[in-house]
Amino acid sequence: MNETNQPSKKSNQLINEKSPYLLQHAYNPVNWYPWGEEAFQKAKSENKPIFLSIGYSTCHWCHVMEHESFEDEEVATKMNEKFIAIKVDREERPDIDSIYMSVAQLTTGRGGWPLTIFMTPDKQPFFAGTYFPKTSRFGATGLMEILDQISSLWVEKKEEILETADRITEVLQKASSPYQTEYNGDELIIRAFDELDNRFDDKLGGFATAPKFPSSHNLIFLLRYWKRFGDKQALSMVETTLQKMRLGGIFDHIGYGFHRYSTDREWLVPHFEKMLYDQAMIIVSYIETYQITKKATYKETAEAIIEYVLRDMTSSEGGFYSAEDADSEGVEGKFYVWKLKELQEILQDDEMKLFYKLFRIEEEGNYLEEATKEKTGDNILHHKGFPSIEDKKKLAEIRAKLFEIREKRIHPLKDDKILTDWNGLMIAALAKAARAFGNNEYQTAAEKAVEFIFSKLIDENGRLIHRYRKGESALTANLDDYSFLIWGLLELYETSFKINYLEKALNLNNIVIKHFIDEENGGFYFTPDDGEKLLVREKLIYDGAIPSGNSVMMLNLLKLSRITSNPDLEEKAAYLMAVFAKQVSKVPSAFAFLISSLDYAIGPSYEIVLVGKSTDENHKGMLEILQQEFLPNKVVIFKDVETESEIEITLAHLKDFKSQKNKTTAYVCEQFSCQRPTTEVSMMKNQLGLT
Repeated sequence: MNETNQPSKKSNQLINEKSPYLLQHAYNPVNWYPWGEEAFQKAKSENKPIFLSIGYSTCHWCHVMEHESFEDEEVATKMNEKFIAIKVDREERPDIDSIYMSVAQLTTGRGGWPLTIFMTPDKQPFFAGTYFPKTSRFGATGLMEILDQISSLWVEKKEEILETADRITEVLQKASSPYQTEYNGDELIIRAFDELDNRFDDKLGGFATAPKFPSSHNLIFLLRYWKRFGDKQALSMVETTLQKMRLGGIFDHIGYGFHRYSTDREWLVPHFEKMLYDQAMIIVSYIETYQITKKATYKETAEAIIEYVLRDMTSSEGGFYSAEDADSEGVEGKFYVWKLKELQEILQDDEMKLFYKLFRIEEEGNYLEEATKEKTGDNILHHKGFPSIEDKKKLAEIRAKLFEIREKRIHPLKDDKILTDWNGLMIAALAKAARAFGNNEYQTAAEKAVEFIFSKLIDENGRLIHRYRKGESALTANLDDYSFLIWGLLELYETSFKINYLEKALNLNNIVIKHFIDEENGGFYFTPDDGEKLLVREKLIYDGAIPSGNSVMMLNLLKLSRITSNPDLEEKAAYLMAVFAKQVSKVPSAFAFLISSLDYAIGPSYEIVLVGKSTDENHKGMLEILQQEFLPNKVVIFKDVETESEIEITLAHLKDFKSQKNKTTAYVCEQFSCQRPTTEVSMMKNQLGLT
């Protein structure tokens, strides 16, 4: 797909935008405007309602609605005559998307993209939906009919529409103002597990039936539950899910990486788009499961995802791209599927025999065409089971051959904008992988991404910028940008022990506290106090496709509090939990990352200070334990005796920490109580409960 589709020669107001999604619509006959004052003033002066459409570049149904309606002259004529049309890229403006998605969920009980909103020139919504066909079918009202109905109501019953908009706005504002309540942390942790256990698919892994999402923060929470209670069921739930995902069609067996979600219970037929944030969170879940089990398949899967990201999703400057589309040549999944005859022509007889042995492939295909529900002859590759070591070696040669052939196909669109928040997640994942697998390449990639962000996505005041594309850095950073990048910097500090990463994290944390915090009630707003004034200023806590900024900030505050010995930061974390407690207590499993942060707060948690030389064998032995074992609730600080003055500038309380016997010495503290310093690796393991 080209960056801009051109069904008409004349461009609309989106032509000068940088977003790949907006540029896709720049030649629609609909006279789209980007979000901004020009559109709102035009709506006011012409007394027209606003048609707001929100989506993203790799959204399949966004493409469908564009082709069916927004490229259609009949639809465009009606929209241009009766409405002011605004297009928003949800990935560029998650603040706008979140507000109006809440409207859709509030008024219709469901949400998704494309998101369709009708609103007043004052940005107040009065009607919401998602995808609409051009004309009514199968009981679904068509867009043409909706346009007629709403334009008539705007003329004939405008006062009623404005009253509806006022009521919706009032509900949104109340929902965005939670207050502190008491809660039982242990009870929330147990309830979150019970809810996930009840929804768990014992046979095929994952939660619920279909569609099935990777839901990595659920798995990350379950690993902490296993650590806390020694509950074998919690670990089994994670392993079953990760194994079935790895075998299924949701995993790209040729080019690696995971698709967005599975449309069926069996993980066979994916929605084929690939998102950067999914790769990052899935990497973390495989790393941590490997740390617990030491099973090679988890390490290999994490490494395969990273291979995909570094090969296909990394800019030459070091930043990570956002996504790859589900569609190519106008067909979802076409890039990824294989006809049996095609495989037989590429592979030799012995290779084909192995392929039959390892993969489920059929002559008529295993992929149903969505409209007709008939098999197309296309096969989505998925494993029958994990191959033997001998078969794995042969399979690697087959995979390389198929990859080379597939590379010649027309690729899906790559959304090459670079987002600070999603880059923060990938930096965290790469830093964790570098530690767990002892791979310096991963550390280098994470460091290069940090360097990119601090050269391209930060302003003269040290404030982050949300998006970079084709030389342009733009859009006010939101809470996710700060919280995810702080998380990545903290992980990178514990991997490299370079003090500048910790200093950057502390500086960004100070900005979050200054510009995002709710001093009165606790928690953090999604937008800064000096950002654009939207309909409401939201405080978000739900852990959806990615964790919420507040969930990650709670973890960041706890870690920074322990690293710096600053109890004020831990107090802010406590206020954060209290302000969302009422909301969380309704369905704790919907806030899995926050519950993981709560698990850290309740403890046991550890602060480990190593004092010595990085070249010391004792240091290497201790570090190997700390990096390769599953110890999620900890921070590790290294004071190098050869450069100790550098770290003492940032962490003055380390001044009295000395090495003993000229060996690297471990100072282990647990739950605000410190144990005797030791130079023995075995003693440190004992103090950490690892023996």
